[in-house]
Amino acid sequence: MVNLRPRVFVTRRFFPEALEVLTDAVETEVWPHDDPPTPKQLLEKIDGADGVLTNIMDNVDANVLRTAHRLKVVSQLGVGVDNIDVAEATLRGVLVGNTPGVLAKATADIGFGLLMSAARRIGESDRWLRAGKWTMQYHPMVWLGAEVHGATLGIVGMGQIGLEMAKRALGFDMRVIYYSRTRKPDLEAEFGLEYFDPSDLLSTADFVSLHIPLTLETRHFIGERELRMMKPTSILVNVARGGVVDSQALYIALSEGWISGAALDVTDPEPILPDDPLLTLENLVITPHIGSASIASRRHTCLLAARNVVAGIQGRRLEACANPEVYAAKGI
Repeated sequence: MVNLRPRVFVTRRFFPEALEVLTDAVETEVWPHDDPPTPKQLLEKIDGADGVLTNIMDNVDANVLRTAHRLKVVSQLGVGVDNIDVAEATLRGVLVGNTPGVLAKATADIGFGLLMSAARRIGESDRWLRAGKWTMQYHPMVWLGAEVHGATLGIVGMGQIGLEMAKRALGFDMRVIYYSRTRKPDLEAEFGLEYFDPSDLLSTADFVSLHIPLTLETRHFIGERELRMMKPTSILVNVARGGVVDSQALYIALSEGWISGAALDVTDPEPILPDDPLLTLENLVITPHIGSASIASRRHTCLLAARNVVAGIQGRRLEACANPEVYAAKGI
């Protein structure tokens, strides 16, 4: 008998309980390797699929979407969908799901952890100690770092992750200033946040933390001009997308002391190349895009992504959708 169940391709292995959500409803194929499928392999696997569950390393471009004639839904493991041609998907009536909310707290934890590490030179001193350089010689002018308690944090992008970052900062009695495309007077009143335009934020903040999506408008939001606006004692934190910072300008800024330091969970490109000059800098803390990598956060993310792809195949509204205008065309 011919199997008429809808087919879903999953580009990585993930939590068994999330896989069960899929296998109960659809025919499921999971990519078995740790390395992602190549563009050619991804194209071959999506061709004939009704749904695909992706992550940020999978490039679902116009060519993939034009080839996948049966595709009804692309479900992303994550909030950002800059690896997906959402405009092309919308044109073709393909729903694009994402997973906002469930990873906000975990990502803010990493963001604040990176801030602390850069401020107090934790990564740098760890490497120094492991290299056998530590001696029991207290010196009042060695390993000086920036004070976090009572400092000013400037948040760019007051979405769910930005708000969680603000909450953590308030626990350290930090002054929190922010810029967001849409001003948030209710949050200002509730949490004592202060709205600044970008230039004033950059010149005022001791720490600048980025929480904006990567779009054509936000690419290199932080470049040479913006880095020169920042205090020479300030630290830049990026847990958004690598492309919102001009990497070459950041290298020069860190090398020449325009700013004191930086802490990145994201790079441009990803993965960062082994010979990237940023990796030679001691005043940079860097992690491999692990913002959402708590066990609970990843489990909830996988479950939501699985429910999204099943809903899209079954003609129901997704719990989180990046192109809800497709609903009207589909009569959902």
